[in-house]
Amino acid sequence: MTDYQEIIAFWFSDRVRPMWFHSTPEFDDEVRERYLDTWCAATVGKLDNWCEHAEGALALVIVLDQFPLHMFRGKAESFSTGAKALEVASDAVASGYDKMLERSHLPFLYMPFMHSEDPADQNRSVALFEAAGLESNLRFARHHRDLIRRFGRFPHRNAILGRASTDEELAYLVSKEAFHG
Repeated sequence: MTDYQEIIAFWFSDRVRPMWFHSTPEFDDEVRERYLDTWCAATVGKLDNWCEHAEGALALVIVLDQFPLHMFRGKAESFSTGAKALEVASDAVASGYDKMLERSHLPFLYMPFMHSEDPADQNRSVALFEAAGLESNLRFARHHRDLIRRFGRFPHRNAILGRASTDEELAYLVSKEAFHG
């Protein structure tokens, strides 16, 4: 079984950092091959004890929030553990774990708030990134919040989740301003 230190070492390695937001099919395959069992264990609470430590909670958030985006790219499963990731992140922030983590690691603890389609979570995302002074991430947090304010959801997820898009969403999705995840 993978431990949380391995997740942190892998995710924040010099080799993996460039893949965070510019992945390849090969990297997605690697994440799935290496960590599918870990993700499955996390989905049923078998890794909840990682939340006893700041880095463990961060690792669990990465497993639940980031890994499925890679493992299940383009499929509904990529968002299937977002609620659990948000719960872990909320508890970690409430426990003050974000004050114990390296600054460069904070964005991934806060990202479940940015990935939520709940307006309150979006506002919290912006507040967290703003309070931490994470300006680059704050720009994306505001953009995500603005999408939720405008559409009430992320239009780029509609096809994956089997949701019908409105005419306004369809126009947005083919525009130059469109965000595709």
